[in-house]
Amino acid sequence: MLVAVLRTVILYVVIIAALRLMGKRQIGELEPSELVVTLLMSELAAVPMQDLGSPLVFGLVPIATLLCLSLVVSGALLASLRFRALLCGKPSVLMKDGRILQRELRKNRMTTNELIEALRAKNITDLSTVQYAILETNGTLSTILYPVYQPATRRDVGAAGSAPGLPVVLVSDGALLRENCALRHLSPSFLDDALRRNGLTDVRDVFLLIVDEQNRVYCLPKEPK
Repeated sequence: MLVAVLRTVILYVVIIAALRLMGKRQIGELEPSELVVTLLMSELAAVPMQDLGSPLVFGLVPIATLLCLSLVVSGALLASLRFRALLCGKPSVLMKDGRILQRELRKNRMTTNELIEALRAKNITDLSTVQYAILETNGTLSTILYPVYQPATRRDVGAAGSAPGLPVVLVSDGALLRENCALRHLSPSFLDDALRRNGLTDVRDVFLLIVDEQNRVYCLPKEPK
């Protein structure tokens, strides 16, 4: 039993390390080559975990080989646009000027229902407002609305505004993150004032406290148990 646990832990750590080396991607953002490597790694890791008679190296060597192959392919994708187009394909324009391009839809084996569903997920119900709808190589749908239907910005309406900048967490679940306080050069009195304005006196009563670059505070007290 101990051997099975150790083998599982080793394979788990190896898979996590391999995925970290491949880069930060969500499943829906994986290119075809990356998705194949991910699926193969899971299959290769399952065999040594289930078959204790099989040497662990029989699982580690193929995983390492796949990782090396993935890194080589990633380098080739960055170096050659032609190779990238061959392996990953090219974005497809599914809609142009409010019209569905039926040939492109059939080429990508996508039904009109799937297209409309993807548009609804982006809160688009009127197809005539879409100037372009593009199916990206990772399977996501990008949409560009006509300018008249795009949300207005502060610049459009002539309103001035200051960017909040990058917010940092000062308190998380009752724990004070001192390195973040030092990063923003915030004094203890600033934190005390922030707590007092939110009716609190102790950091341990704070579930989350965030401060942006304009020193605006978001404070969420802990819920009573």
